[in-house]
Amino acid sequence: MNSTIPALSAKELHKSYPSKSGDGKLLRILEGVDLSIAPASIIAIVGSSGSGKSTLLHILGGLDKPDKGDVFWNNQLISSMPDEKIADERNKHVGFVFQFHHLLPEFSAVENVMMPALIGGQKHGEATQRAMYLLDRFGIADRAHHRPSQLSGGEQQRVSLARAMMNKPSLILADEPTGNLDETNTESVLSELFSLRDTDQISIVLVTHEKEIAARCDKVYEMRHGSLEVLE
Repeated sequence: MNSTIPALSAKELHKSYPSKSGDGKLLRILEGVDLSIAPASIIAIVGSSGSGKSTLLHILGGLDKPDKGDVFWNNQLISSMPDEKIADERNKHVGFVFQFHHLLPEFSAVENVMMPALIGGQKHGEATQRAMYLLDRFGIADRAHHRPSQLSGGEQQRVSLARAMMNKPSLILADEPTGNLDETNTESVLSELFSLRDTDQISIVLVTHEKEIAARCDKVYEMRHGSLEVLE
């Protein structure tokens, strides 16, 4: 990857949804959002509940499309791609970490971690080997064959991190990844995220309501009135 090309950029993103009141009006969530993220950097997005942080993250990750505007991954325009192509590119280049983990309950930890690679067509043996390496890296190899219900919240989040790393992404999008964790597990997960930036040269977008966490990132943005403002 060319180190001069942003890992992620967005230009003039707009997004509206119909008002729940049923009056036919539109609720404007994003109004001209611009963003550029350098390789091997971690940015934080803060803002009040309902300000549009998660909506923005979903659009940046190709899980939703803007009404207007463009999203680029490593200079590749993705917002106008067909859904199937977006899903394929997302599986190759983007990892997700959510507050509620979204692990598949019927599968073990190692099977959950393997899933992105298997979807991408990797051989089972190779996927198993990398998944076990990642679980070991995040300190939970001894829990590899436990199902999510048998894991603590901190352990589930480490499985989620390992899954996000499975296909060696250039970008990780993390939506309140420490929101349900105690102080010890919060610090552990944050340490792992910063290690991914420093060791693996991965760019990370971290949505958080904790300004103390945000202050540790390379740059902090606040979502306000549908746009992003850089906080000094």
